[in-house]
Amino acid sequence: MPASSATRTSGTGPLRLVAVSAGLSKPSSTRLLADRLAEATSRELAAEDRKAEVEIVELRDLAVEIANNLVTGFPAPALSAALEAVTGADGLIVVSPVFAGSYSGLFKSFFDLIEPDALTGTPVLLAATGGTARHSLVVEHAMRPLFSYLHALTLPTAVFAATDDWGAGADAYAGGLPARIDRAGGEFARLLRGLTPGTGGTGGTGADEVGEVDEVDEVGEVVPFEDLLANLK
Repeated sequence: MPASSATRTSGTGPLRLVAVSAGLSKPSSTRLLADRLAEATSRELAAEDRKAEVEIVELRDLAVEIANNLVTGFPAPALSAALEAVTGADGLIVVSPVFAGSYSGLFKSFFDLIEPDALTGTPVLLAATGGTARHSLVVEHAMRPLFSYLHALTLPTAVFAATDDWGAGADAYAGGLPARIDRAGGEFARLLRGLTPGTGGTGGTGADEVGEVDEVDEVGEVVPFEDLLANLK
């Protein structure tokens, strides 16, 4: 059984940053994007004297174990270690290639093995790679809903890299892919700075720190739907 966010131990050590790459080829543009996003985030954290330990989870190497786990319900040691790394991370960078207009089956199969509450409050940076920019909305209409279901805290800024983005001079007006990677990494680092190392999404600024009250207003009486319709007559 993968570890949940509740098992994270608090401490003063470096933040644990895990990048999940679902690329299938070697070399892989998906893995390259994951590496560069992790580097940009770590660099921004280091500029503010925050250290980060980065671990890369390469799903390509776990494909057979993922399939076996879906059938048997028991993870092999390497897969179990990957699941524990992901669920115990202070921040996640997840990158999938686009297959048939969505994330890859390997990407989805891996996160199907994550307990629904294990990533609650965990900051996540979303990214994807594809052949053309026409697939860029996969991040919004496929990946973001998946991590909303898992109760993760997704960064509003995501990164999509098409094949042309890796060429020199591509997307010059927007600063190119390197500029977008730096922007996302910087924003992700700022989100992670509020965390206590080892607490994942359970750290950071709480309601008391921003002047909000802890109490929740009581929900009023629920009006039956039939009564609501009756008022329209």
